[in-house]
Amino acid sequence: MRFTLLTRDIVPFCLALLALVAAALLVDAALHVLDAVWVGRYLGIPGVLLIMGSFGYSLRKRKIIATGNPTTLLRLHERMAWTGCLLVLVHAGIHFNGILGWLAVWALLLNVGSGLAGKFLLQRSSRRLAATSAYMRQQGLSGRALEEHIYWDSLTFDVVKQWRAVHYPITLAFSVLAMAHIVSVFVFWSWK
Repeated sequence: MRFTLLTRDIVPFCLALLALVAAALLVDAALHVLDAVWVGRYLGIPGVLLIMGSFGYSLRKRKIIATGNPTTLLRLHERMAWTGCLLVLVHAGIHFNGILGWLAVWALLLNVGSGLAGKFLLQRSSRRLAATSAYMRQQGLSGRALEEHIYWDSLTFDVVKQWRAVHYPITLAFSVLAMAHIVSVFVFWSWK
């Protein structure tokens, strides 16, 4: 079966986002059924810690830390960030009592969306470049002729790899909003 853009890239992207939202709704519903809604109030803490821990991949990629396999760290980044986001979404619940928290949640969802979009765009671009190169080699091209023939595809791939220029500011916005939310919780907390 020949895979299309829709089945190979768009459907998994949408399913990944839907799975996150559905899991958050299910956990939140379970907490309501178990009369343990108060647990959700504290899930933001491990959620944020997981998200912060997922930055190990970014630190390794920028050679700030030297340990760890980048591929393994990338998978760990994806899983930790997804789980952290799930916990933060459950923490947010459906309670509309703080604009700052909701701004942070929207920034979080945009961040997850941009991360998933980058993941799927990079995978698709990489597959396309590899397929084009393989096809051209089959046609007998090699060396300089091959480079000239796939020049625009490789240039496009290099541009797609720059998706992080969008992802980083969204991550920064989420980080600032989350920090402001956390600080405001401590400032306005009833310490009695």
